[in-house]
Amino acid sequence: MSEEINRRDFMKRTTLATVGTSIAMTGMSRRVLGANDRVVIGLIGAGRQGTGNMRAFIHHGCEVASVCDVYQPNLDKGLQAAGANAKGVKDFRQVLDNKDIDSVIIGTPDHWHALPMVEACKAGKDVYVEKPISVVVDEGKKMVEAARKYKRVVQVGTWQRSNLHFQKAVEVVQSGVLGKVGFAKTWNYSNTYPDGIGAPADSDPPAGLDWDLWLGPAPMVHFNQNRFGVDNTKWSTFRYFYDYANGWLGDWCIHLLDIVHWAMKVDGPTAITASGSKFFLKDNSDTPDILQVTFEYPDFICTYENRLLNQNSMYDHGYGIEFHGTDGTMFVDRSGFKVFPEKKAYRGEKAGLSMQMDEVDDGLANHVANFLECLKTRNRPASDIEIGHRTSSACLLANVALRSKERIGWDVANQHITQGSPEAKKLLSREYRAPWKLVV
Repeated sequence: MSEEINRRDFMKRTTLATVGTSIAMTGMSRRVLGANDRVVIGLIGAGRQGTGNMRAFIHHGCEVASVCDVYQPNLDKGLQAAGANAKGVKDFRQVLDNKDIDSVIIGTPDHWHALPMVEACKAGKDVYVEKPISVVVDEGKKMVEAARKYKRVVQVGTWQRSNLHFQKAVEVVQSGVLGKVGFAKTWNYSNTYPDGIGAPADSDPPAGLDWDLWLGPAPMVHFNQNRFGVDNTKWSTFRYFYDYANGWLGDWCIHLLDIVHWAMKVDGPTAITASGSKFFLKDNSDTPDILQVTFEYPDFICTYENRLLNQNSMYDHGYGIEFHGTDGTMFVDRSGFKVFPEKKAYRGEKAGLSMQMDEVDDGLANHVANFLECLKTRNRPASDIEIGHRTSSACLLANVALRSKERIGWDVANQHITQGSPEAKKLLSREYRAPWKLVV
C-alpha cells in the first residue's frame, strides 16, 4: 500500500510540474492563430518531411507565401498542400528575398540544412530547421553563431521535446525515482537483408530535377536514384550516403540521444568509440548494417545500436531508449514510457516504483506551436539551435569515430577534439563545391 501511495504522490507531483512546463512551452498548441497575428512562411524543401512540417504550420493558422524545391513533382505536391496564395520557386534564395515572409521551414536533405539556415538568419527570417542540423560539426557551430549574431529564433525539428509523455519521462529520471542512472541504451533494429536499399546503376536525372542544384555544396557525381532517394513508398535514401547525411546516426540516433541529453542534463559526451561495418547487405549505401557506439559522459555511459540484419527486441519495439538506475529501469519511445522497479538481490525486495504512461499527444503540433509563440516573445524555443547542435554533434562525432576507427576525445565546452588523429579532425568539416560558401 505504501508503495502505491508513494507512486500516486509522485505521479501527482510530476504531472503538476511537467504540465506546467508543457503549458509554458506549448501554450498555443490548442488554438489557431487569428488573422491579425498570422505568420507568413516559406518552405524550402517540399519533400515528405518538409511538406508534413508545413501542414503543421498551416494548422496553426500560418500562411504559406512560397514553396521551393528543385524537383518539379515535389514542388507541385508542395504547392497543392500550401494553398492558392503560395508561389513556387526552385532556388531557396528567391524565398529569402521575399520581404513578406517572416519565417522559413528547411526540410531539405541534410547537406542543404546549414547554408539556407545561415542565409535565412542574415535575411532577417526566423527558422524551423530539420534535424540533424548539419552534416559536419563545424557547420553546426556556424549555424549557432548565425542565430545569435542576427538574433533569430531557430527551432530544430527534434519535436519529441514537445511531447508531454517525453517531458514526464524526463521528469521521472531527474526526480531520482530510478536512483542513480549509470547507463542508458538507445537502438534501432530492423531487417532489410539481403538487398537493403538496392543498388541501382547511375543514370540520367529524371525529368523535372535540377541535379546540379540538388547536389549544391556536395561533390559533383553522376545521378543515382538512391543518392537522390525520392520514393513515395519510403523515406528518402539520400541519408545513407556520407556526401549528404550520416546514416542512422544522423537520422534516428539524434532523436533518441536528444532525450538522453535532456534527461541527464548534459551537453555532450567526453569520448566516443564506434565499431561497425557492412557485413551482408548488397546495396550501394555508405553506411554499416551493424553498428555499435559508446558515448562516454562524466557520470554515465550511453550506447547506440543499429542492426539492419535482425529486428528482434526484448520490448518488441524497433527503437527505444532505456535508462538504467540503481532503483529502476525506464523504457520510453513515442508510444509512452514504463518504469520497472529494480529488485535488490541481497534483500529480495523491490527498490523502486512501478509506473507507466501511454497517453501520447501530438509532439509536432506542440513543437510548431512553441516555435510560433517564440516568434512573438523572442524567447528561445524548446529545441533551440544550440541544443540541436549539441545533440547533432554527438551523433556526427560517432561517425567520425566510426570512419576513422579511433577513440575520439571531445572537449564539450570548447567543442574541439582532444583525442584523435589529424585525419579524424578533418572529418569535422567539409569542402563546399563552388560557388557555394558558408559565411556567417
